[in-house]
Amino acid sequence: MFHPLRSIPGHSKKRSRTVSLRQRPGARWTRFIFIGILAMSVSCSRRASQPNILIILADDLGYGDVQCYNPESGKIPTPNIDRLAREGMRFTDAHSSSAVCSPSRYTLLTGRYHWRSRLQKGIVYLWEKPLITPDRLTIADLARNQGYHTAAIGKWHLGWNWPIDSAEFSHFTEFGEFEGRTSEGVVKKTMASDADRAAWRNTFSKSIPGGPTSAGFDYYFGTDVPNWPPFCYIENDKTVGIPQEVLDTGQITVNQASFQGPAINDWKLENILPELGARAVKYIEDRSNSGKPFLLYLSLTSPHTPIAVSANWRDKSGLHNDYADFVMQTDFVIGQVLEALRRSGEEGNTLVIFTSDNGFAPYAGREKLEAQGHFPSGPFRGYKGDVWEGGHRIPFIIRMPGKVIPGTTCDQLVHQADVMATLAEIFGVDLPDNAGEDSYSLISLMKGGTRPVRDNAISCQHDGLQSIRKGSWKLVCSNPPQLYNLDDDPAETRDVATGNPAMVSELLTLRAKLISDGRSTPGTKQENDVEVILSAGN
Repeated sequence: MFHPLRSIPGHSKKRSRTVSLRQRPGARWTRFIFIGILAMSVSCSRRASQPNILIILADDLGYGDVQCYNPESGKIPTPNIDRLAREGMRFTDAHSSSAVCSPSRYTLLTGRYHWRSRLQKGIVYLWEKPLITPDRLTIADLARNQGYHTAAIGKWHLGWNWPIDSAEFSHFTEFGEFEGRTSEGVVKKTMASDADRAAWRNTFSKSIPGGPTSAGFDYYFGTDVPNWPPFCYIENDKTVGIPQEVLDTGQITVNQASFQGPAINDWKLENILPELGARAVKYIEDRSNSGKPFLLYLSLTSPHTPIAVSANWRDKSGLHNDYADFVMQTDFVIGQVLEALRRSGEEGNTLVIFTSDNGFAPYAGREKLEAQGHFPSGPFRGYKGDVWEGGHRIPFIIRMPGKVIPGTTCDQLVHQADVMATLAEIFGVDLPDNAGEDSYSLISLMKGGTRPVRDNAISCQHDGLQSIRKGSWKLVCSNPPQLYNLDDDPAETRDVATGNPAMVSELLTLRAKLISDGRSTPGTKQENDVEVILSAGN
């Protein structure tokens, strides 16, 4: 059986702050052994006491893109994700903090709603500073404090302290179709000058602080944002090589790279996903022999743009759609990673969490897909960016052999913020008051419980417009507010605000309290980083 892990004294040298994690007296993983499931026969080694953690985050994968979530109108085969669901628990009412990328990643890693930070709307933009502040506890910090090796592989998109000299900033921006950096009508550069290359050498020969290794991860490998410059890999806090050229215009097309900018020679967008998969496989293989547990945050770049399908995956879906093929390739890479767990002997001792950062991006061929009977949002209204369910209701699957009953489904309201408190309970530690302020442990649900762990949750549209859930009620905090009962109307077709003024008032009051308290969990009142913008005049 699993036992609580002891806190390691002190704090990481990579972060200048003190984090207090209180060990729960007598905390035992025996609370996590389920009736009717035989415990696996394990020795009293590290493997028996400290489960590995693998978090796989897909990018822009819709609720209905996963076949087990959408058996009637899901036309894209996803056999590996479906198998993960058969071997674990599938949550059907799980949500991201936002319907776009950066804010959801912030919440998943910190257990705190993104709108408590400076990011009130939109995403972290190109060359922008870190969103996660140095004093903010992350799930990587939490695991590392318990003796884990921690790694992030893939997309980051939470900002860095890019060491760009202000006098050289134009050498990073005035290329191709980059918006807003030059006056209208000015022809932008599509080739690098000697001055551009000199500026890039000056910047990319330096360490880039503020990224994953400043947020609790021992190791990082990825592309930051795959459709934005710099078009190169970053390992830990340095680029792998120095960009020398501007990304060729042939890759600045619909659903490929978004902007031109500094790139490594011969950079190919279709190589990114296979490389991330290979790196994750190698990491698992290497760590399986280390005698130390690991937390791997595998933040895939797909099926988000660039929808750069490898040649051997083109037309595999039969839907004549690159996005559908890319979903299949994404599922294949996930299968490779899960197979690495099995082959390394770590499968039985690894908690796997699979999810997506937000809903399907409609610009990836929505009309053609739906015309062929594939509905990326399943039965729900809306898509990426929307306050509607299709924007932020996401696939969420948890597998832990011997601990989570295989093939089960949970219909309770859960949120990606809940990963933090779930790991804390696994480790047998209490979170400090200023960490995981919006995180609830899912352990009771993973054990088969049916009692809700949270009765409310907030998710946002791309422009910051909030929606708040309480039970089956959902209030869209527009002006005037809109109210929906998702039990009766999951597609959000009937606004019943006029007939339920008391519920509208109750939810607005609850929302105001969650904002003013700086937390939605029990505990000492906390401060939001900035004044929270109440969208649409509310």
